Amino acid sequence: MKKLFALVALSLLVFVGCSKGPKQNLNQWMAEDGCLKVLSTTAMVEDVVKQVGGEEIYSLCLIVGDLDPHSYELVKGDDEKLQTADLIFYNGVGLEHGASVRYYLTHDPKAVAVGDTLLERFPDRLVRVDGELDPHIWMDMDLFAEIVDPIVTALSEKDPAKAELFQERGKRVKEQLKAKDRLLRQTMSQVPPEKRFLVTSHDAFHYFTKRYLALEEDPNWEKRVQAPEGLAPDGQMSVFDIQKVTDFLCENQVHVVFPESNVSRDSLRKIVHVCKKKGLDVHVADVPLYGDTMAGVSSYVEMMEHNVNTLKSQMLEGR
Repeated sequence: MKKLFALVALSLLVFVGCSKGPKQNLNQWMAEDGCLKVLSTTAMVEDVVKQVGGEEIYSLCLIVGDLDPHSYELVKGDDEKLQTADLIFYNGVGLEHGASVRYYLTHDPKAVAVGDTLLERFPDRLVRVDGELDPHIWMDMDLFAEIVDPIVTALSEKDPAKAELFQERGKRVKEQLKAKDRLLRQTMSQVPPEKRFLVTSHDAFHYFTKRYLALEEDPNWEKRVQAPEGLAPDGQMSVFDIQKVTDFLCENQVHVVFPESNVSRDSLRKIVHVCKKKGLDVHVADVPLYGDTMAGVSSYVEMMEHNVNTLKSQMLEGR
């Protein structure tokens, strides 16, 4: 009877396919069941991987919740996940710079840096901040849609029998992301240009500003965004940083600053305090933006829609 139950359970597992979505557990991931196991470092990358891979893969995310992908270091159990994976997709272009994670990703032949492929294909579209390559490529949905191509290629090489399926699905995912990008741009166009100035917790919104806040082909788009902390929210904020942001707010008469879901609000509170001393009424928005993580939303598209709709609402209020 036990053997019969085991056979039935195995049959059901094969029937429903490999991908179990967010509810799949580590036991399924570690099982030797023949399914293609794909590990992604961030939720944004994993969301695209799951859409392309569908039920033909087991998908797992390494850096979960509100954990900072910039400074993440490997913890107990991560080695097993990395070693079990048939493929590893990571953001690259300097995002995952925790020493242990960076070493593993750059030395494992199974690892694909999707951002690095964008740098090779579209070098002029990647942004640099103070001379440093900006890794927040997902903040431009039209650009991020291009990671579909290396994902399809890697999955197809790993499982050639399903290559045509991955290619068809990838084409559809890419078209959907680009169509959504056009809608996001249309939404932000409803905000007058003189109100499209943005202050966030750290420098995660340069791609977003260039794509959704700036005027078409604006060479000075970088003048629309400021943040007290740099590309990684783990540095020390200086008096100069505060002065730079407060001058920006006063010059452009910006009355709201935006926290990020996984970053401390302390720096923004200091800026609000200094601005009030200068006679400018500034407040911290009640609703945070999503910068480096997706904890709180169910998909990458929902993350971007939230950011666009939140900014449109607050900027139109103009207070």
